[in-house]
Order: sequence, then structure tokens, then C-alpha cells
Amino acid sequence: MNRLTRRIGDASARRPWVTIGAWVAALALVLPLAGLVGGSFVDDLVAPGSQSEKAMELLEERFPEASGGSAVAVFAVPEGERIDRHRTAVEAAVGRVAEVEHVATVTDPFTAGSVSPDGRIGYVQIDFDVPSMKVRPEQIDALNDAIEPVRGDGVVAELGGDAVFINAETPTSGAEAAGLLSALVILVVAFGTIVAALVPIALALVAVAAGLGSIVLLANATDVSTAAPTIGAMIGLGVGIDYALFIVARCRENRAAGQDNSTALSNAMSSSGAAVLFAGGTVVVAMSALALTGLGFLTSIGLSTSLVVLFAVATALTLLPALVSLLGDRIHKGRRSLRTRRVKKPDSPEKTAWWRFAHRVSGRPWPYLLAGSAVLLALAIPALRMETGFPDAGNDTTSTTHRRAYDLLAEGFGPGFNAPLLLVADLRDPGVDAEGIPELSRRVADDPGIASLGEPRFSAAGDTVVLPVLPTTAPADAATSDTLERVRGIIPDNVAVSGLTAMTDDLTRQLADTLPVFIAAILVVSFLLLMLVFRSVAVPLKAAVMNLLSIGGAYGVVVAVFQWGWLGGLFNLHETLPIVSPLPTIFFAVLFGLSMDYEVFLLSRVREEYDATGDPTESVARGMAVTGRVITSAALIMTVVFLSFVANPSPLVKMMGLGLATAIVLDATIVRMVLVPASMALLGRAAWWLPRPLDRRLPRIAVENVKGVEGVERDDVPPPPEPTPAPTARIS
Repeated sequence: MNRLTRRIGDASARRPWVTIGAWVAALALVLPLAGLVGGSFVDDLVAPGSQSEKAMELLEERFPEASGGSAVAVFAVPEGERIDRHRTAVEAAVGRVAEVEHVATVTDPFTAGSVSPDGRIGYVQIDFDVPSMKVRPEQIDALNDAIEPVRGDGVVAELGGDAVFINAETPTSGAEAAGLLSALVILVVAFGTIVAALVPIALALVAVAAGLGSIVLLANATDVSTAAPTIGAMIGLGVGIDYALFIVARCRENRAAGQDNSTALSNAMSSSGAAVLFAGGTVVVAMSALALTGLGFLTSIGLSTSLVVLFAVATALTLLPALVSLLGDRIHKGRRSLRTRRVKKPDSPEKTAWWRFAHRVSGRPWPYLLAGSAVLLALAIPALRMETGFPDAGNDTTSTTHRRAYDLLAEGFGPGFNAPLLLVADLRDPGVDAEGIPELSRRVADDPGIASLGEPRFSAAGDTVVLPVLPTTAPADAATSDTLERVRGIIPDNVAVSGLTAMTDDLTRQLADTLPVFIAAILVVSFLLLMLVFRSVAVPLKAAVMNLLSIGGAYGVVVAVFQWGWLGGLFNLHETLPIVSPLPTIFFAVLFGLSMDYEVFLLSRVREEYDATGDPTESVARGMAVTGRVITSAALIMTVVFLSFVANPSPLVKMMGLGLATAIVLDATIVRMVLVPASMALLGRAAWWLPRPLDRRLPRIAVENVKGVEGVERDDVPPPPEPTPAPTARIS
């Protein structure tokens, strides 16, 4: 792997303008193409094999006019007035709505009886001839234009319903730019030069631009979740800056050690470049594992994020060496002149606070190990009470029309109006027949969680029946899930429950069922990869356990803030929210991959020092000393980038931002500074033990370097002697 990344970097550095021209051409091709033929984003909320999927497939096959999506246009007047005073304007809006493409039927609120008891709020039921997930944003815009004239008549007019909520375009907060500015400040402090600081930012922007363009093109070939671009941009900015940072920092370190520019860059590409390639591959593997859930929208998020990460790796391995070779000495100039820097040798590791602290921890490993673990376990306690569910329109910001429509409908017709269920009966199968539908309706209506039932609708062939049901509680309310479970318990085998509320409930259950399998798969794959790279059994086990601890702590913080409301005002939360069902799965994949980044960068330097000295404790101290400043800067950058997404209106993105920022802080402080040196001191030489049969059979993939004379790397150095296990390594 070292040789591969060195060759790629050397080739890019020798032909910098060709490399830069290739990237410019790629962006010039991808971005316009995405604008011309790119697809639109849609959330496929169907849980394969679920009852709700069975019901939807039955409707699409036999009763297509009942399988279409729906929306609601809500009209309201101030307290003390009645909506029927504006009947002419509302009915004119109904006529315009009926002319919008794919609108099949529209009701008149005054003839359909869809006016609130106080006469202040009325709604128009809009049915489409395509499913809600296939309604395009242009049609939502056309509906909004159709009701706009009513607003000029002094009437509040809003659009809501499943089709509007699913296809709503969530605005960004603009705080992402502040995150990039903060990252630039951190880089300037770390490097002391604006030129070196701008390079990682520029590369991250190129990677994100190319990645997002590719995601739009991917949406033309398959369904891609509406959350995919935001999550891809979030991860792409973080890893794009970090990957470039690690390589530039290693290049500057080599330069300060007396190597000329080309040698310093080549050696940095061989060492940190190989670590970037492996770390990026780990993130891609973790995100691709989302396909194991069997859910289309999670698979699309995994593939989309993987695309952005691949571009981040590609820019770091090709575009970065091209830019560094063109910049030459300018990338090394900071507050002091290059002439001064040439003669100044890097500080000895023994002079750094990282080295001293690592030895302090190694001297008393058990107290530090127990204290660090206790802190992470305490933070993880709230995660034991995690309640998951899908956000509904009531969780969105009031700046959106579907949230305002949601509030008006709940006010006028009860919270359950926003959580409609659909009972679908297949009369060809044994169970209830046409004559038994009234009795079935009575049994369902007797449930305390049911507010009302609509009139049954029969298909043209008379073999399928649809029965609309309204619960008494809101879509994301846990009581609604309980009601759904009770209703499914009393209906016969040839009846299924569907509707958006039932679909999201089925998704929540499937995610909970597949999460353990998903976690196990990622742990196994990451263990094998780390064992291949570091030729060790203990190191990958340690990494897995510590990553689980940091992830658990981040889960706990998210639950405490969003579900329990702790410090909610600090994050602009006005109400508590259930944890978005896909979050634990997406979060684990993303964070495990990102945590492995720091693990690889730190342990590759530790292994490098161990190969040179054979001292397991000193190698950890020196590895921390030489990587401490860079990894801390990388963690700060990741943290501010992720925190900038906390201002995003989307509950999923907001939770992701806080959770990832928390986990990175825990990983870069407690895990790296305390748990790693403590555990490595306890393991001693056993940390690098690998059974001889495995050592002979496993392929060799190296990301660390072995340095020869005058800092020049060489690949022909024999491996160190076979270590003997030593349970502890104390320093007097």
C-alpha cells in the first residue's frame, strides 16, 4: 500500500498541471451533467416484507386509484370568523388545484363536510394518481401557486399531507459556512501559514462538489434519500479536510527534518497517504454495510456518502501532491522564514506534553483505564432508554408550510388527523368477506386509540376494500404505535394496515431488528482489516471495544439532549423529540469509520516507532507525541464542521451533527489520550502478537513506514523479532 500511494503521489507531483486539468475537466463534466440529467431525491420508506408493503402492493395491483399519494390544502381565518365567508375564493382555489398535473380528485370542504366545528378551519383533500414518494417538487410548487390567491383574501392557506411532507425541500441553515471558517482558523493556527491552511479546505470543497454531483447523477438511476446529500456533505467536509491535513502535516514534518521538497512529499505520500487510503476504505466499507439493513433509503445514504469519501481520498492522493509540488516552499512559509525553518530541527518527542502525559498514564495504567471507561459508560447510560421513531411534520420548523398545515389540522380536527391509517382487505383470500366489513369496522372503532373510521371503498372488481382510519394520537406518539399493534391484532389474515404512519412504524421495527446484525458485521470486517494492517490480534480488539465505548457515550448525549431535553435551549430545541429511527444505524456506520481514521493514523505511527525500538510503551508515547498536534487539530476541525450542522432544520441532520461532534471529542480526548496508552501499557509486547500460522497465511498490507538512513524510507528492512507476551509495562 505504501508503494502504491507513493507512486500515485509521485506521478501527480511530476505532472501537476495535467493532474489539476484532469480534476477541472471532471468537475466541468459532472456538475453540468448533474444539472441536466440528474434525478430528484425521494425517500423510499417501505420496509421489505412488512404488512404495509403488502397492502401497498395489493392496492397498486388491484385498486390503483386508491394507491396514489395524498396532500391537504388547509384554509383558516382568525378567531371569531368563519371560513365560509370566503367560500368563493376557496372554491376557486379548489378548481385551480384540480388542474395540477397528477391530481386525480379534489374535495370541496363545504360540500364534503371538512370544516372544523367552530367553522374557522377547512381542508381540501387532494389525491394523486401516483404514490406520494413519486410526486415531484414541481407539482408541490404548482399546488402552492394554486392556493396563493386565497392568501390575498385574508385567509391563511397552507399545504400539508404525506406527499408534501415527504417531498419537502428542507432549507439549509447557512451555518456550514461558519464551520468551514472555523476549520480555516484552526488550520492557520496549526500550520502558521494561510497557504498550508487553504489547501485542505480547497481539497475538501472539490471532493464535496464532485461527490454531490455524482449523488445527483445516482438519483437518476435509483431512488436516493433526501438526507443523502446533506449527510454526504457533512462527512465529505470532515474527512476531506482531515485527509489533506494529515498528508500536509507529514510533508512539513519531513521538510523540517531536512528533506528537500520532492523527497518530503514522496515520503509523506508513502506514509500518511497509505493511512489515508486505508482509513477512507474503512469509512467506505462501514457506509456500504448500510445495504445489510435491506432498506433502500439507507442503502442510498451509504452509497452516496461512500462516493463523497472516495472523492476525498482521490483528491488527497492526486490533487494534493500536484498542488504541493506547484506551491513548493510557499506551503512551508509561516510566521518565520523558510531559511529559519530549514536549520530548525523538530522538537524532540520527549519535550512534548503528549510524551509526558503518555508516560504518566503508562506508569499507572489501571486507574486511568478504569476512570476513562467509567466516564464513557456514564455518558452512555441515557442510551439505555432510547426511544426511536420517525419524525413527522410536527417536528419540522414552523417556517415550512407543511408544519403550519399540521398545526392547523391538529387544532381543528385533533392530533390523530395527521396520522391516517389505511386498512386494506383482500377479499380473494380467506378471512373477512364483503358482508363482514361492517363488523370489522365496529371492532376497530371500539379500540380506545381510534377516533373515527371513514366509509369503506370497494375496487371496481369488488375484490379489494379500503377502510380509512384515524387514530386519536399524533404520528410520532408512542401511543399511536400501540394502537397500530392492537389493530393488527384484531384484524383477520386477509387484512393489512398501511399508510405513512404504519410504514414508518414498520421501518422502525425493522431497523431495531437488523441493528445487531449490522453492528456485528462492521465489527468483524473492521477487526479483519486492522489485523491485516497491524499484524495483531489485540490491537483490533482494543479498537473495537474503545470505539463502542465512544459511540455509546455519543448515543447517550443525543438521547439526553433531544429525547430528555437537557440543554435543549443551547441547541435551539423547543420540544423533545424521539430519536430518529435510522440515526442509530447511520450513526454507527459513520462514526465507526471516522473513529478508525484516528486509530489508523495514531497506531501506524506507534507501529512505526515499535518497529524501530521494540519498546511497546515508548513507541506509544512517541507515536502520541508526533501525532498529537495534528490529530487534535483534525478532531477540532471535525467537531466544528459537525456542530455547524446542528443548526440544520432537519431533526436527523441535527442529531447526526451533535452525535458525531460528541463522539469525535470523546475519541480524540478520553480514548486517544487515556485509554490507548493505558491499554497498550497493560498489553505490552502482546499488543503486537499474531499467531505464526495466521502471520504466514495473511497477506501483508502495510500503512506504516520503516525509516532508514537520513529519514529515507526503505522496504527491505527485516521484521522485528517475534515479541513475547508481557501483560504489563511500567515506567519507573
